[in-house]
Amino acid sequence: MNPLNWISEELEKLESQHLRRIPTVRHGPQTLEINLDGRSCINFGANDYLGLANDVGICRTVMEAIAEYGWSSGASASLTGRSSQHDKLEKALAKFEGTDAALVFPTGYAANVGTLTSLAGRGDVIFSDEKNHASLIDGCRLSRADIQIYPHVDMDFLRNQLRDTSQYRRKLIVTDGLFSMDGDVAPLPDLVALAEQYEAILIVDEAHATGVLGSLGRGACEAMGVEDRVAVRTGNFSKAFGSIGGFVTGSEPLIRWLYNRARSQVFSTALPAAACTATLAALQNVEHEPYRRRELLERAQWLRTKISAQGWELPAGNDHIIPVIVGQATDALALSQSLLSRGIYVPAIRPPTVAPGESRLRISLSYLHREEHCEALVDQLGRCKAASTSSQ
Repeated sequence: MNPLNWISEELEKLESQHLRRIPTVRHGPQTLEINLDGRSCINFGANDYLGLANDVGICRTVMEAIAEYGWSSGASASLTGRSSQHDKLEKALAKFEGTDAALVFPTGYAANVGTLTSLAGRGDVIFSDEKNHASLIDGCRLSRADIQIYPHVDMDFLRNQLRDTSQYRRKLIVTDGLFSMDGDVAPLPDLVALAEQYEAILIVDEAHATGVLGSLGRGACEAMGVEDRVAVRTGNFSKAFGSIGGFVTGSEPLIRWLYNRARSQVFSTALPAAACTATLAALQNVEHEPYRRRELLERAQWLRTKISAQGWELPAGNDHIIPVIVGQATDALALSQSLLSRGIYVPAIRPPTVAPGESRLRISLSYLHREEHCEALVDQLGRCKAASTSSQ
């Protein structure tokens, strides 16, 4: 008897519900026009918001770094894995973010899980937005603290939850800064006020906002003027920075504590030094080329207006993540496949990434997208809309 026979049955269930994910192969670099399983298409699926993932200058810097430092770090940061490039990156990141210190993690997922499990435990409570990223959700669960979920950005509900918390040792509020599937920004001024009123630790994940939002590109907290009132900010380098890795910024004691207690930091091999070098180069782009984020957000607003005018359902937002709500998983898949057949890749997002009945296309806009690329997307979405209407 095969003890894993049940897996085939569960996969069949996923297939019947249109929720099974089939691996695809991208041939060539992550750039504006990609080849997926032999099909060329305009890429609206990557999180390369500033167009740095395949930047020629950064790639050259990485090759030079590999020649100098090699590739693998070979050990955790607490052993011999922390290179001079890690040290430079953490210092540069703290300066960029306007905080006392910063800590680099292997991934953004590791940064969130490590932070939450280090700051909360039994006897504590975490208040979490229902649409937070999976890494925050998993960090909450692994912390063993009590978890209270509040409806998406519902501050009245959260306020009522916070009123009766005297039995807890510590209280944490955790939220995405910019929600990755809805493209809306958390009500950070309200969250800051509630955290201060109820003496809670506010943790904001800036993964999709860092490099794009705010006049300096520091994220949603900067854009909403609350940076100095947020105790813990997390993020990653795999979106706007076009690199890999995660980070936490905050006070010196916070960073020292995480370096000692975050299991995803202590028990993971450190990032390659070359990856840190790539991020340092990308950070310079973010600091010295603000036109990238300005043009990106201007184009996003234009695209939102055009798509909304066609009758598609879009959540409120003004940024570079543009969700087109479809409803059922099968319909989202069909729409994505229809666009792909027309040379445009926009991924279908289905449960468990989003709630049942909220399947969607997720348009990830990049600085590299030019007007003609966006016009092609609008045109093909319009044709799909017309075809769908005529068939009803």
